[in-house]
Amino acid sequence: MPFLDVPTMLLMTAAASLTMAASLGAVRPGRREGISLWALGLMMHTSTYVLYALRGLVSDWASIVLANTLLSGTFAMVLAAVHQFQGRALPWRRMTVPVAATALLFAFFIDDYRARIITAGVVPPLQLGMVLWSLWRERPAASLRGATLLSVGLVMEVLLLGVRGMLAATRDIPVEGLMQGNAMQSITFMAAFVVVILSSLGFILMGKDRSDADNRYFAAHDALTGLVNRRSLIMALERDVARAVRLREPYAVMLVDIDHFKSVNDSHGHLAGDSVLRHVADLLRTRLRAQDLVGRYGGEEFMVLLPHTPLGGALELAETLRRSVERLPCVGGGKEIPVTVSIGVCGGPLQPADGWDRLVQGADEALYAAKLAGRNRVESTALAAPRPAPAPAVD
Repeated sequence: MPFLDVPTMLLMTAAASLTMAASLGAVRPGRREGISLWALGLMMHTSTYVLYALRGLVSDWASIVLANTLLSGTFAMVLAAVHQFQGRALPWRRMTVPVAATALLFAFFIDDYRARIITAGVVPPLQLGMVLWSLWRERPAASLRGATLLSVGLVMEVLLLGVRGMLAATRDIPVEGLMQGNAMQSITFMAAFVVVILSSLGFILMGKDRSDADNRYFAAHDALTGLVNRRSLIMALERDVARAVRLREPYAVMLVDIDHFKSVNDSHGHLAGDSVLRHVADLLRTRLRAQDLVGRYGGEEFMVLLPHTPLGGALELAETLRRSVERLPCVGGGKEIPVTVSIGVCGGPLQPADGWDRLVQGADEALYAAKLAGRNRVESTALAAPRPAPAPAVD
């Protein structure tokens, strides 16, 4: 059967690597996500296959030792890119030792093609195994699709190099030289071309998946405090109230307002004001039940949703929260900033005609009453009991 032309396949792989490197070089993410390291690895991969294609035209030290050292460096850059994407320090020892070992082994076996194939079946698979281990040591939930695609490409390369090295060790494949066309050479270099495209697309998809996850998160959360935002609160409130009405369960809403927040910004600066907001948000978040939901309603105001909670229980919780904030000042800029909150609570059994806006309005009225009464206090508004139906007239 006719075999693919080896120099053509080598140059095709080099062109694919160069094209992907140029494409990634045009991407400039706002944070360090390994894109630059991956592009550098692709440039090294390009140089590797150009030197392979020049076998016989340049010295063996360039087309064998340098080329394979660059290939090992490519895999080191892949490992570095994955670590940087995950926000971890670069594993310099795991990056440099295989590269140095590759340079020494290929220099030693410069005249032994079979030994070089066996070496290529051991060291690069070990490097790619370290990449896979780093990629999956913690489940990459936010970039699962990209990590899976990248892993498919790397596993293909590991299996191919490992099988090729094993066959060379058992003398089951011809070892005439790199430029000699045969079935194994065709499979090897065609797979290398596919792996470049597949793994690079997988890494790009990892970044896209993470960006999509971030966009979904910030669409539902307040960037400063990490709490859910007003939109998410209203959506949850609509859903919860509909359920409470259907099941005739009590429900309560709490509005929490930081007292004299403007004076904090005026006296201590806006950074201190941000610290106070985060401080209060953390106190609220850590003192609520798992089924409760707290979010930033707007400005210095927070909302707490309390399903399955009668008004009395909501009042007890509100008083506990108020005391916690009063007793734990915010520490910012090396000094303590005393903080207090006013809380308005509205709750009770919901009737079929009740909507979520009735609860919010009642909590807002109670909060206004707490401020009028001097702040740093809790006030409440109960949902009015339904009026009984009028008795039919008797003639």
